[in-house]
Amino acid sequence: MMISSRRKLLRLAALTGAGAIAGCARNEAAAAEEPPANGITPQTVAEAEKLQGISFTPAERALMIEDVEGSLETLAALRAMEMPNALAPALTFDPKLPRKRIPSQKNTLSLSPVSSAAPESEDDLAFASVVELGAWLRAGAVTSVQLTELYLKRIAAHDGKLNAFITVTPELAREQAAKADADLREGRDRGPLHGIPYAMKDLADTKDVRTTWGAAPFRDRVPDDDAEAVRKLRFAGAVLLGKTSCGAIAWGDQWFGAKTRNPWNPEEGSSGSSAGSASAVAAGLCAFAIGTETYGSIISPSERCGTTGLRPTFGRVSRAGFMALCWSLDKVGAICRSVEDTAAVLSQINGYDADNPGAARMGFAYEAMPDVSKMTVGYVPQWFDQGDETDRKALQTLRDLGVTLKEFSWPQIDYRTLTAIVLVESAAAFAELTLSNRDEELVSQGKNAWPNTWRGARFVSAVDYIQIDRLRRRCMEEIGAAFEGFDALIGPNFAGGALLATNATGHPQLILRAGYSQRPAKLGEDDNGEGHATFRAPRGVSLWGDLFGEGKIIALGAAMERELGVASGRPPGFST
Repeated sequence: MMISSRRKLLRLAALTGAGAIAGCARNEAAAAEEPPANGITPQTVAEAEKLQGISFTPAERALMIEDVEGSLETLAALRAMEMPNALAPALTFDPKLPRKRIPSQKNTLSLSPVSSAAPESEDDLAFASVVELGAWLRAGAVTSVQLTELYLKRIAAHDGKLNAFITVTPELAREQAAKADADLREGRDRGPLHGIPYAMKDLADTKDVRTTWGAAPFRDRVPDDDAEAVRKLRFAGAVLLGKTSCGAIAWGDQWFGAKTRNPWNPEEGSSGSSAGSASAVAAGLCAFAIGTETYGSIISPSERCGTTGLRPTFGRVSRAGFMALCWSLDKVGAICRSVEDTAAVLSQINGYDADNPGAARMGFAYEAMPDVSKMTVGYVPQWFDQGDETDRKALQTLRDLGVTLKEFSWPQIDYRTLTAIVLVESAAAFAELTLSNRDEELVSQGKNAWPNTWRGARFVSAVDYIQIDRLRRRCMEEIGAAFEGFDALIGPNFAGGALLATNATGHPQLILRAGYSQRPAKLGEDDNGEGHATFRAPRGVSLWGDLFGEGKIIALGAAMERELGVASGRPPGFST
């Protein structure tokens, strides 16, 4: 039997399933007499052409009508199917280019030596690094229970003005801390994060603890299981203090309950979307936090709040159990107060996971205090000409460390089109909110907020989206070639489109504090800041590495941090 019309085939498959084809012969006559169900006319097609920047002839439009109507029927059937957020596309992104060799890494971690004598001041304890806290725990100078109670006390005292936590888990934290102390007493050392209290971005599932994604439609969502990163951190002996706030559906710093604030200036937001993770770390409310990034969500709040943020290579850390925003771009990383802490955290959350499509099989190796003078670091002169004194001082610091600096041939590509990857994939991930009009429940409703961009994403054609993906491949090839012969690239955090480009290519990025600047204390939408009081704001600089080159950029960043001597500064007003 032959189906004489593509439209009839699509209708039969979409509306009644494959079994309907067997009976199509007796229905063909009736179907042929049906009037157009969707009222699609050549004029409709002509108007739609304006949204795509194309133009067809009247004859071409008339010929298209049947196929367009069939496509709408297929869409109706597709939209009737349930597709949970965790259902990933069949096609998965792989940042590794064919024929480009990536050396394997053994899981090795060497951290800098630390004095075993813990400080007496609670503030000094609260703002200490993960590496320091780990040394003091092993020396018996402090216990996990003491640290946990200290951070819980600080959360109670300070989070009211920051809104960095959506959910605090004191009972769970005390239970995990007591177990961590017992394990250490009995000689069971689970690694560099054993007994260290941390916070998890509220995009990661936590069993029996609500995971809201920062969004009103999901504010009562309670998962049945933990995300893989949560499981790994529990196995590593880390202590979960609670779930940090994130902008609704990973957009900005405004969540359903409040706006997350910057500890250095609580009048302004902390940026996002890992808003609470950066704010909590900067204010000394936890030892470290986990964030996620699709397009700046670790780097931007780290710049705003003065934290150290590591966005790892795509696929290095499992995203299983995390809300999916953009399957081919999402990454999970650490937000800390010092550079070497990111190595400690990455060593425990790194690793292949069969439940995560696109997960990489790659070990993580880090050596403390190597001779960085043997490294070759690239820089783009124009980026620093357009930057500020903090950026230029960071570059000079590398010279002072004896690093070989060479001009980096940053590919001259218009990267802006790559943002469509985020818009289209996120629109698919949350199609149900758009189609049901539940997107109106999201707190942000402006021009650039998700509800509006998701609607607009529906007018990106499939053909053009494939072209964007081809551009992405070109970026991978050209940036991959540019990194040949370099251990790292240094630059201002948002220079040259590098934040977007390297998110799309999967390259790692590390932001570290490089200095301070004076910024207006409060800015309105139409305010240039003139006449306002200013505040001392931290400033960061970024290091980019080749794929799976986190060990190199962390070592380089740690050397810069020691040389710059600005990482220990604390936001005012957050004493215990």
